[in-house]
Amino acid sequence: MKHIIKIYLALILLVPNITSAQEKKAVKEGDKEYEQLAYIDARESYLKATNEGFQSQDLLKKLGDSYYFNADYTNAAKWYGQLFESTENLESEYIYRYALSLKSDEKYDASDRIMEAFYKAKGEDYRANLFVNERNYLKEIELQSGRFELINVDFNSTLSDFAPSFYQGSIIYSSNRNNRGVVKRVHDWNEQPFLDLYKLHSSELSKSSSTKFSSKINSIYHESTAIFTKDGKTMYFTRNNYTNEDYKQDQEGTNRLKLYRAVRTDDENTTWQVEELPFNSDEYSVAHPALSTDEKTLYFASDMPGTNGQSDLYKVSINDGAFGEITNLGNKINTEGRETFPFISKDNKLYFASDGHVGLGGLDVFVSELNEDQLGSVFNLGTPINGPEDDFTFIINSTTGIGYFASNREGGVGDDDIYSFKSIKPLITNCEQSVSGVVIDKNTKAIIPRAKVLLMNLANEIVDQQIAGDDGSFSFPLDCNSSYCVRASKINYGFDEECFNTTAELELALEIGLELEPDKVIEEGTDVAPLLGINMIYFDLDKDYIRADAEVELRKIIDFMNVYKNIKIDVRSHTDSRNTSAYNADLSSRRAKSTVDYLVNIGGISRSRLTGNGYGETQLRNRCSDGVPCSESEHQLNRRSEFIVVK
Repeated sequence: MKHIIKIYLALILLVPNITSAQEKKAVKEGDKEYEQLAYIDARESYLKATNEGFQSQDLLKKLGDSYYFNADYTNAAKWYGQLFESTENLESEYIYRYALSLKSDEKYDASDRIMEAFYKAKGEDYRANLFVNERNYLKEIELQSGRFELINVDFNSTLSDFAPSFYQGSIIYSSNRNNRGVVKRVHDWNEQPFLDLYKLHSSELSKSSSTKFSSKINSIYHESTAIFTKDGKTMYFTRNNYTNEDYKQDQEGTNRLKLYRAVRTDDENTTWQVEELPFNSDEYSVAHPALSTDEKTLYFASDMPGTNGQSDLYKVSINDGAFGEITNLGNKINTEGRETFPFISKDNKLYFASDGHVGLGGLDVFVSELNEDQLGSVFNLGTPINGPEDDFTFIINSTTGIGYFASNREGGVGDDDIYSFKSIKPLITNCEQSVSGVVIDKNTKAIIPRAKVLLMNLANEIVDQQIAGDDGSFSFPLDCNSSYCVRASKINYGFDEECFNTTAELELALEIGLELEPDKVIEEGTDVAPLLGINMIYFDLDKDYIRADAEVELRKIIDFMNVYKNIKIDVRSHTDSRNTSAYNADLSSRRAKSTVDYLVNIGGISRSRLTGNGYGETQLRNRCSDGVPCSESEHQLNRRSEFIVVK
């Protein structure tokens, strides 16, 4: 979206830049214009300075920003790229803007590489975690794509048209097509005329049919993003901080955005009583209203204190015209980026625009199910709604499947254009996913059976729990596009956890490593094999050599004894009942010796920590004694070695 001043939240911290007397005059002029949000003028000054040979990190940041905040991502990527190459300690937010600019230029591989750098710089950022856990995002978006068919409309101007809304058989939208000749003010972000609300009957989608909505609503400043009650008698809309012809600024001289409510007092749509909503502020922006299906909740975007990112989505209850407490929609919806332009459809879906969730570039449109005021997983709408540039202000009649959205994509008539569409197949708005895994010893890598495993949400609440199997395995069903932690623990071990975000497509696999607590005593007589999840050490009939499968298990014993150096183990070898008792006693002794020798010679374990004894056929595990017919597999259960702690 090229015209951020046109009423989407361009919310950044502006830090005045103090330049020395030696710096170029053009840079000083550019900084002054930049601080006033006059990005077009600032850009020209900065370009003049670069043409004269001057360059600095501060200039590269602001030059990149002057394109980024007007959605010229190709040129933004050019200057952010030079900035990225100029320093190894670039602020994480500029790394993110560079990655997003590359993605909007459809350079997805390059964008992913820069996002890797962003993750390393700020791995705790929710956007970084979303990227890491949604590496298959192009495939996921492709699965959602093709669910809408675009329809041509003919009412866009050569400037900016966006923010459509439904109103009594008509479309109300915002446009700056009529230049009223207003003198440029400090908010002249992009040197474009101010916005008004326009009305167009939905059966006459042509430019010539558009008329200004109401002189009681449109002012000399911006009006945009209107939403109406079902009876058409009440509307909420966004305007600059301009109430009763009083133009106000914040402490830094910036005019913010506010929400207004208007009540219609006639049947001709000409007389509206306008009032400012009580939770507005001169110091932050509140904008872009949306109503719940029962019209008892107002949703909006803001950068008020407590906002996670540049702008978050909020809600507030409406009770007989009064407003309740304001609630942030939380980190399932909000990221450290921009979440804005909410819309609630009749079938109770929340649509919104975001550049923080993983998308195709710039602002993308996302959807989440609203179920008894609970938010579901977030899904990208895919193409053709979303593309590499900015796509936003999505609305849909869920009964007819007809809707509208705005975009600054290539091929449009103006800077931002409104597009119509028809739904041709349902969206994916819920899915089932699972996480599976195994609990192991962090040091020896041996399986830990029967550990307790908890599934936690980000509020540290238990969602589900289970006891891992004898093979250390566990599995939980999950909601897609949500955040979880899996925590495992067991007696004599500590606990560990793995946290992750789910996607719409992949099954997740985890490995939880627990560490044996050093102050825990393993009692004498303990069989190490069950403790470590070791499979039986089997021998072939009449043989005493170590089989290949046995080597794998003996490596676990070696690792265990290398970590826990005070442990002494008695290797106890057993045979089946075939052959004579004397022969089996000798064979088991030889098997115990070969096992001990392997641990000493291959594993480097001190022989003083090992003993070996053969028990022949004296401790059979099953009924297969002399003269009892048994299968080979039954006999093999008796040909084994055990590892008993003796100290």
